Amino acid sequence: MHEAPVTVIRMPEKFLSDDTRVITRPFMPGGEERTNRIIDRALAMQEEEVEALLAYLLTEFAARHKDIGDVFLEQFREVTQDLDVPADLSAERRMLIGSYFTMEYSIESAALFNPSIVPHPDQDGLPDGSTRFIMSLRATGEGHVSSIVFRSGVIDASGEISFDAVSRYVERARKVKDRLHNKERFFLKLIEMGGYSDAAQTVLDRLDEEFAFSSLVRGIHEAAEGQTESSAFQEAADNMRWLARSNYHLTFSPGCSPSEVVIFPTSENESRGIEDARFVRLVEDDGSVMYYGTYTAYNGVRVLPQLLQTRDFREFRITTLNGKYAQNKGLALFPKKFDGWYMLVGRIDGENLFLMRSTNIRFWNEADLLLQPKFPWEFVQIGNCGSPIETSEGWLLLTHGVGPVRRYCIGVTLLDLEDPSRVIGQLREPLLMPNAEEREGYVPNVVYSCGAMIHNDQLIMPYAMSDSATTFARVSVPELLEHLTG
Repeated sequence: MHEAPVTVIRMPEKFLSDDTRVITRPFMPGGEERTNRIIDRALAMQEEEVEALLAYLLTEFAARHKDIGDVFLEQFREVTQDLDVPADLSAERRMLIGSYFTMEYSIESAALFNPSIVPHPDQDGLPDGSTRFIMSLRATGEGHVSSIVFRSGVIDASGEISFDAVSRYVERARKVKDRLHNKERFFLKLIEMGGYSDAAQTVLDRLDEEFAFSSLVRGIHEAAEGQTESSAFQEAADNMRWLARSNYHLTFSPGCSPSEVVIFPTSENESRGIEDARFVRLVEDDGSVMYYGTYTAYNGVRVLPQLLQTRDFREFRITTLNGKYAQNKGLALFPKKFDGWYMLVGRIDGENLFLMRSTNIRFWNEADLLLQPKFPWEFVQIGNCGSPIETSEGWLLLTHGVGPVRRYCIGVTLLDLEDPSRVIGQLREPLLMPNAEEREGYVPNVVYSCGAMIHNDQLIMPYAMSDSATTFARVSVPELLEHLTG
């Protein structure tokens, strides 16, 4: 097997993991009794001991985190909110107690891979023919927990890439509490996940059409009174709390750079990782622009597709994807609507690619088979390598195929511009397959991308090498289209 006769320029740029990039996480070494013992030991310290130890910690970790003192205070508040601690503690003692329940996590110590690239929201101040980009990557650390990180840079008129400096810091996101949930969407998702019941309805009856998480908790508490089927009600309450916590907002400080932003697992369904974000710059019917990212949430048992949206890559809204066909991995949105319909490509059955459409970007109940494995290099399964890319001749759909010895290669399909359910061209051989330098890594024999972009008639494609690191390739779009349409 050989690569297709299309000129592919492998570029020298590479992104490798950096184990010095760390975030802070809560550290809970035991239950409430052990927590109280730790706090009691800290309370027994003399004030001068507290001040000396805290001064050392702040000095030791200030170069690793922008706001380590605030982190300690926040963790103190989280740990002690339901405990009986003295109200007159000094700020220093509060910070010290918080430090015992704080840990560092190296977000990309294991790997940095599966990239997706889109034009940056800010294109001001660039030379003619240049484009500023923002690129997401899957960062994996201890325990193989994955998160989303970002890099930015500029592609010049000739296609050469320069990257912005990577910050030494990684910023902790602030989760916005008590955001409003839509009651109808919440109800439909409960039905879909098998969580709707008479017990759940007794809670829903107490909620407004738009409700906050605190209102849900209050509704559960009120509805619990007089319940005879306590186990059934508890199951319904757990499902409702789980669903509400799976939809949330994250914010980062206005001045932070893209490389400081990390979207780390927050909800229960993401507890074992956020995987393979596919970003797209989507233009709505009214001309407004929104960036969407579809990704896979994993809790150690099951996968769940999620939707992330942002305008500036500093404020993010995360919601569940719903509907009969919102399942499996690797969903990717088209960058525009078709007569009012959102379109999406995804692998529903673990083997084939489907084309889905919906008037509601969060609910997907219509799907048709688009592509099946056709060539020997993709006989095991196929999937997409990011959102379809518009060209004068059709939609470029980058795909990945799994073949002999579980080797992943990247292929290209061309879809009709007006009717993307119609396939009008395919490369019989892979556009890219792992060469000798790319086949070694955490998962051998893999090249994989979550999204490319066109710049000055060149396809700029970041791709992962064997689930370990990331590099780039460049392809002439006219040459590629000639092979697809010839």
